[in-house]
Amino acid sequence: MDSALPENSRAMNEKNLKLVQQCLKQFDVTEKQLRQIQAAILQDMEQALSRQTDPSPTVQMLPTYVRSTPHGTEQGNFLVLELGTSGATLRVLWVTLRGTTGPRKEPVSWEFTIPTEITLGTGQQLFDFAAGCLVEFLDRLKVGSQPIQLGFNFSFPCHQTGLDQSTLISWTKGFRCSGVEGQDVVQLLREAIQRQGAYNIDVVAVVNDTVGTMMSCDPRPQACEIGLVVDTGTNACYMEEARHVGELGEDQGRVCVNVQWGSFGDSGALEPVQTPFDLQLDQESLNPGTQRFEKMVGGLYLGELVRLVLIHLAGQRALFGGVTSPALLTRGSVHIEHVMEIEDPSHGRARAQAVLQGLGLNPSAQDYEQVQQVCGAVSARAARLCAAALTAILARVKSNQERSHLGVAVATGGRVYEQHPRFSTILQQTVRLLAPDSDTTFVPSEDGGGWGVAVVTAVASRLALHRHHLEETLAPFRLDSEQLKAVQAEMREAMVRGLQGEDSTLPMLPTYVCATPDGTERGDFLALDLGGTNFRVLWVKVGSRSEGGVKITNQVFSIPESVTQGTGQQLFDHIVDCIVDFQKEHGLSGQTLPLGFTFSFPCKQVGLDQGILLSWTKGFKASDCEGQDVVSLLRAAIRRRQGVELNVVAIVNDTVGTMMSCGYEDPHCEVGLIVGTGTNACYMEELCNVSAVPGDKGRMCINMEWGAFGDDGLLKELCTPFDISVDKSSINPGKQRFEKLISGMYLGEIVRQILLHLTCLGVLFRGQVFQCLQTKDIFKTKFLSEIESDLQRRQVRAILEKLGLPVSCDDALMVREVCQAVSQRAAKLCGAGVAAVVEKIRENRGLEELSVAVGVDGTLYKLHPHFSDQVKDTVRHLAPRCSVRFLQSEDGSGKGAALVTAVACRLAGSTRP
Repeated sequence: MDSALPENSRAMNEKNLKLVQQCLKQFDVTEKQLRQIQAAILQDMEQALSRQTDPSPTVQMLPTYVRSTPHGTEQGNFLVLELGTSGATLRVLWVTLRGTTGPRKEPVSWEFTIPTEITLGTGQQLFDFAAGCLVEFLDRLKVGSQPIQLGFNFSFPCHQTGLDQSTLISWTKGFRCSGVEGQDVVQLLREAIQRQGAYNIDVVAVVNDTVGTMMSCDPRPQACEIGLVVDTGTNACYMEEARHVGELGEDQGRVCVNVQWGSFGDSGALEPVQTPFDLQLDQESLNPGTQRFEKMVGGLYLGELVRLVLIHLAGQRALFGGVTSPALLTRGSVHIEHVMEIEDPSHGRARAQAVLQGLGLNPSAQDYEQVQQVCGAVSARAARLCAAALTAILARVKSNQERSHLGVAVATGGRVYEQHPRFSTILQQTVRLLAPDSDTTFVPSEDGGGWGVAVVTAVASRLALHRHHLEETLAPFRLDSEQLKAVQAEMREAMVRGLQGEDSTLPMLPTYVCATPDGTERGDFLALDLGGTNFRVLWVKVGSRSEGGVKITNQVFSIPESVTQGTGQQLFDHIVDCIVDFQKEHGLSGQTLPLGFTFSFPCKQVGLDQGILLSWTKGFKASDCEGQDVVSLLRAAIRRRQGVELNVVAIVNDTVGTMMSCGYEDPHCEVGLIVGTGTNACYMEELCNVSAVPGDKGRMCINMEWGAFGDDGLLKELCTPFDISVDKSSINPGKQRFEKLISGMYLGEIVRQILLHLTCLGVLFRGQVFQCLQTKDIFKTKFLSEIESDLQRRQVRAILEKLGLPVSCDDALMVREVCQAVSQRAAKLCGAGVAAVVEKIRENRGLEELSVAVGVDGTLYKLHPHFSDQVKDTVRHLAPRCSVRFLQSEDGSGKGAALVTAVACRLAGSTRP
């Protein structure tokens, strides 16, 4: 018999162990189930963000109106009130932020216990209690009468409509104060502070404890943009793209979103992993059927789950010899602290003994081990479920950034995460399993989120100051209607003076182009396009539209530097040689085709086929050309080449070519506009108004050369210090003032000057002035087009980082806003100029309404995502009686030159005059 007792005991122990293992198997969650939960939470997140209600998402995705993470430069003293972060307690902190200038100063903090009668009483009682604690704290701190900024950490589900506006959705964590749900808790706190009447306290921000956790972490070396709290309850937050948050209705920037995932599973998504113990706990809770996820993860409930399991196993005689105790049978008697003590690997047996004996139990040695297994199973499931939810957020962030591999920091807080001996390890292991393509760093929160609430308040103050500096800097670029009307009127007057031969910054040069295409032009033409060290020869076949319209064959030739820097004779002989080669290549030898010559250098035209070169640009220095008729120089070179016959009909400005190219498609095209590296315009003027050309019948295209508009000081009021700086450092100070406000050669440099100024103010790049920002012309105008077309800011960051600028999301937004201000001003000024032109045409013809088309070329107009629309909007506003269509030119410098020639031939009655 003596030998049978140990055998019976072993059998009993094995039976009990089997019963425990069978029970705890219910808490196992497979990888497949975890991935299903991850996918379900992600789907709920996306539905909630877009405000989709069918099916109804069980996570809230509430915007917190926290727009930025800390830079590390925040400074000042801030008061923090924490309510509900650790059950029925209230904490007040005095936080001093020193930025990067000195060592961290530990906060002064007091914790107050909230009596049960207040947590279950009225809202006024609760907030009066909180205000009284603030006064008691400040009295002892002796802060005096200084204005105090307060951050309010209110750790309950709320609907925020502003940084300092938050409506309580529902109480959790055992609070049930009446008259608060559906109310703005910030306003309730303000009223309670006013009733105290002791201190000048400004409630700047209301902050969820999870947001405070995210914001409390040191931003070096990597900013934390996800916050995770596992305490009495559990929640997470992260920085989401504002354009995805349907409630905001915004398309720029980011905002911290409070996920409120505690309610996930309320619609049944967690049923596959729920146990009978979860169902019993839920039914006995203050809020049955809600907060299902939190009840499986949050510290308020884990101890209760353990208690229910222990009672069940005792009932099966698998624990405690089948004997329970009044304490074990009392709801809420097992706390999360008990669970953490029992699982502590260094003191587990002793702690377990103390806890169980404190519950009136008399456990055996095997009971200790099995109770540890019960606690471990409940805690491990909680950690794995929490990891599945966190990886849903990681997947969302990764999708936003469109990256194949994500590097991210997660700020962590809460007693369960921080103090449980195994919770954080299991969670991190599960995250690596479920999100292997994310390099996730877990960073402990400083001071349990209280520090972070102060940082939120400080960041809000910093953003407000930076916004003031930015608005003040960009205000001169935001031209109003009256300023644009004044530009329109001044240009109109300058046009009249220029046409009459009076002193004007608009030379209004006759082009001797007297008609636009009417669609009857036919024939083969040559065009020569010379505007740089590469030039083109074109064969242009003009037919009816039914025959295919205009067909172009072209070839690019280079001009050696020895020729561009040699004599004029060498240059034009080389050009003729290339034309002859082109004719041979395409079977045109021996044909004398009419030729149009696009010559993109400053000229004074004295006839359709006569243009006096005023000065070389673009690196050309060929001698004996300036002051000469370039058509005569070309004809002389043709004569020197024996056996070659070329009929040079017209010399064409590229703006005129643009108008004529579009005029072939639309006979109403009577304006040409170039907005690229430079800018210019031309239009069909009544000949009677052109004093430089005899005759008063018909029309002539006028090359406005409007880049020089304002050189007489008319634009002085519109010029900012940045424009003045750009002008002074240009190769032609004081000249081409209108062009310097509009064209691609200058906009990037204006932006660079503004960025440098804002950096010196501390608004950008944390006030660090990098060498690249001091390098002239390093910021290309093409960057404006790329940056303004990039809603997601990835291109902004890529451009700035390539320049050597370490850019934050806030920096990217502000750089984009600077680019927008500069390009919008350019577009509006361009629109004011076009409005002056079309109004002049309308009044010339005595029309109430004018229908006209504008042919446009230039990379800024064509490639910038918003420039063209802003020009059109401005013209509609300033010239309401003109119906203006904008047509983008195709090869105005080549096709347009041929069409000028074709029109001249048509008017002369032959394609070979």
